[in-house]
Amino acid sequence: MLGFLSIVLALVTFSPGHVRAQGFQTSFPNAILVDANSGAVLFEKGADDQVTPASTVKIMTAELVFQELASGRLKLDDEFTVSEHAWRDGGVKSGGSSMFLQVNSRARIEDLIRGLVIDSGNDAAITLAEGVAGAEEAFVMRMNRRASELGLTKSSFGNPWGQAGPDQKVTPRDMVRLAGFVIKTYPDYYRYFGEKEFTWNKIKQPNRNPLLNMSIGADGLKTGNIDEKSGFGIVASAAEEGRRLILAAYGARTAKDRAEEARKLLQWGFRNFEEKSLFKAGETIGTAQVYGGAKSSVPLTATRDLTALLQRGGTEKLSGRIIYEGPLVAPVEAGAKVGRIEIKRGPLVVLDQPLVAAESVEEGSLSRRAFDAAYEYAAAAIHARFAKKLQ
Repeated sequence: MLGFLSIVLALVTFSPGHVRAQGFQTSFPNAILVDANSGAVLFEKGADDQVTPASTVKIMTAELVFQELASGRLKLDDEFTVSEHAWRDGGVKSGGSSMFLQVNSRARIEDLIRGLVIDSGNDAAITLAEGVAGAEEAFVMRMNRRASELGLTKSSFGNPWGQAGPDQKVTPRDMVRLAGFVIKTYPDYYRYFGEKEFTWNKIKQPNRNPLLNMSIGADGLKTGNIDEKSGFGIVASAAEEGRRLILAAYGARTAKDRAEEARKLLQWGFRNFEEKSLFKAGETIGTAQVYGGAKSSVPLTATRDLTALLQRGGTEKLSGRIIYEGPLVAPVEAGAKVGRIEIKRGPLVVLDQPLVAAESVEEGSLSRRAFDAAYEYAAAAIHARFAKKLQ
């Protein structure tokens, strides 16, 4: 009967603040604003709805290229050849955004990255995909496999450049998660998203991200638009006084609306939230039951200070819970990840961090293990009886 129940323990209540709902209104039909350090959601609206990513899909294309560079399998000075497909379907004559690559020419990976994230070049995206995986279709398979690895559970990809299609759907929450991973994992390559212009083939193009010129600390990532149905979308990040916020928003009616609403959301996040300490690293937060151990429970702690972002001047309470699959089975090693703590402000998760065992628990005596076995059997029987009554 071990692991029969998913145990949720230690309901904790803090009282640092009331907020008026989320305290902000936006015309974006789908949006989410997240604090990069804590993972706290400051605002969300339709964040789990599937939307058309348009050119914001190029963040995933860039992530796969960055992964190849970080592993050493590719170098920035390596060159890829521009295929007829990249030139014809992604080039300037296709009517979409382009880096102005010439068919059968060769371009350095670093230039292609700039063409991808600054010019939003469809031809750059296709050339990178073909260069990395041999064919666009093979690259798309990698995109979907990578999305699964990164926990982008509600998104799927049909091409690396943003063309609409039934397989090309993302959620704002997944795109924030992807952007946060790129920022944290590839700081040396993330910087390309913040460059304000790029010249290729004697043609200078400005970065399509309007937030870069607004003096709000924005340093990436991508905009996207296909038609009126998809609307105007953006995945953006900004840093101010040691804090970083990440925004994913879709469905604005115009490019101007997209820029203004994104700016207002980011500024609201910076101005209206402050960091509050909840637990220090190493402080006991709660306990977890242990089966068959020399002790019946083990204290749980975090390996880092835990903080939450709270709205300034608010009075809404935070609710918290410790979640783990249990009881834990002895022996339990000190430092082993055994659960997580989830803190909410109303319906929004403001903190979700792993917890570790603060000390080791050795296997208990035979009599102790026998007692725990009997206890587990009885608990499972009671659970089954109540479950049957509720059917």
